[in-house]
Amino acid sequence: MFRHLANACVCTLIVISSQHAIATENPDPWENVNRKIFAFNKNADTYVLKPIARGYRAATPDIVDNSITRFFDNLQQPLVIINNGLQGKGQQAASDTGRFLVNTITSLGFADVASHMGLVKHEEDFGQTFGKWGASSGAYVMLPFLGPSSVRDALAKPLDMLVNPRNLLDDAPLNMALAGLQVVDTRADLIPIEKIIEGDEYLFLRDIYLQRREFLVQDGKVKDSFMDDMDDESNEAAQ
Repeated sequence: MFRHLANACVCTLIVISSQHAIATENPDPWENVNRKIFAFNKNADTYVLKPIARGYRAATPDIVDNSITRFFDNLQQPLVIINNGLQGKGQQAASDTGRFLVNTITSLGFADVASHMGLVKHEEDFGQTFGKWGASSGAYVMLPFLGPSSVRDALAKPLDMLVNPRNLLDDAPLNMALAGLQVVDTRADLIPIEKIIEGDEYLFLRDIYLQRREFLVQDGKVKDSFMDDMDDESNEAAQ
């Protein structure tokens, strides 16, 4: 499996490298097409996903909702661990391995026991790894159903999905049900912060995405105003 994963990484980097020539002065050369896909995604969200997410949010107690979110966060840990290793972040890899083992053993990931033990949560994926290895993000691209991305991140997504422990399930319907629940849970968690969106929603989300990804690739060495806004929203909600 890991040999195939390594080969996939190399092939993806070759394709990404071919995108390096795209001018960084214009990160969105396909804006016309992207806006059409964004409109499609917006309608799908407005008439299908958001109503389901609202119902889920209304019917699910906060303690259950938070536990489900932590469960899916825990399933992301193998992806984080692998990419820590690929980026040479040994200390982070050890910490995230500890997080995954502790949270899985103690609660199947529904509780974040590891944080109380000082094991800090990190966020890494193959798109960030390719960025660390010097691959340009390429043009901004809006993916049907999946939303904002870039050429680099879009090509990395299959690798991200490949290492999800959910794929070890032999029960395809259960796997799909869990994937659907994760989408709904994630969408429900975004509802409270929608009010920070101002002006042209397409441009707002594009700029936020590109800024956020640069922040992650650079390990926080650039300012991430979106996360600052999210923290402010969280603090207001807690008061």
